[in-house]
Amino acid sequence: MSTVCGPDAEAVTRGLGFDCHDVSPWFSLRAPWDAPQWTMPLLELLVIGGAVFALVHAIRRHREGDSVNLALWCASLVYLFVIEPPLYFPEWFGLERQYGFIFAHNRFSVQFMADRLPLYIVAFYPMISQLAYELVRSLGIFRARGALIGSVAVAFACQVFYEVFDHLGPQLKWWAWNGDNRIVNQPALDSVPMNSMLLFASVSMGAMTYLVVRLTGSRRGWSLAARILVAGVLTSPTMAIAGIPSSVFGGNTTAQAWVLGVELALLWLAGTWIFVRHRGPGEPLTAFARFYPAVYLGAMAMFWLGALPAYFSAEGGLTEDGTPIGSGPYALACFLGAGLMLATLYRVRREAPATV
Repeated sequence: MSTVCGPDAEAVTRGLGFDCHDVSPWFSLRAPWDAPQWTMPLLELLVIGGAVFALVHAIRRHREGDSVNLALWCASLVYLFVIEPPLYFPEWFGLERQYGFIFAHNRFSVQFMADRLPLYIVAFYPMISQLAYELVRSLGIFRARGALIGSVAVAFACQVFYEVFDHLGPQLKWWAWNGDNRIVNQPALDSVPMNSMLLFASVSMGAMTYLVVRLTGSRRGWSLAARILVAGVLTSPTMAIAGIPSSVFGGNTTAQAWVLGVELALLWLAGTWIFVRHRGPGEPLTAFARFYPAVYLGAMAMFWLGALPAYFSAEGGLTEDGTPIGSGPYALACFLGAGLMLATLYRVRREAPATV
């Protein structure tokens, strides 16, 4: 038995339709039209295209004297390469007892690391961080309220835009969680681990944004590169710190669920308060802010519409195909939250001149 395909990994990947023993150790390339699910190549196009769009936007702002966008884009990749390998291969880092096997991705067009890391996931980090930051920045929250409040708003924006994706992926076999892993994957809100919802989808992105804003600004050259590296590396420990309250109740999933639920509720309250109370003038809207968040949300809505028949006919949390469903009510709340943010953004567009 290979170290990258133990019994848990074997069971999860076979549920996705492939054998983790039959993988390339470094790199895999497949035709998009051979994907096992019709949404998969569209998801890749949406996310990778968004990351490229975000990079072009970030370079343009860097040339105009603001390095935060570019620093955040790059710090997201630093964070990715710090956090992902131990999650995919905990046995390589002596963390198997602490983490266990957590999840596996399905086979997308381009994948790395024994098919554990799809290219679209690499792109997802800078895409989602840039989407949330640019939305909050465009509303003028950073300028009016400072780095800390702005970063909390980013954490909330990441929550609502990310969770419409997170609660759909397992049903459509974009990835599968290891249901036998009670260390990391429990407690869960339907098919989605609550630790992932709070720590990955919000805490990490908010903390990284705060570090980048405080450390970079208009800096350039090697000084900027070093600060990007520091911000990306320091993001990971913030997740461990934020996870302390629930870890106190390790082994008691009910108590952990309550703690994580309260923390998520506080995030919703804080984020809603920031967005509702903000009345300051916005920044001129860039092309990325005008178009991409709406395109992303619209694509997720299309994917959800295609998944709804199977979602509503599911029994015991499983569709007829045996895939676990996410929380429809929570995803709907996130859609509403993201939609209201976009409505506010387009109100700013009417009040502030647009830029390229």
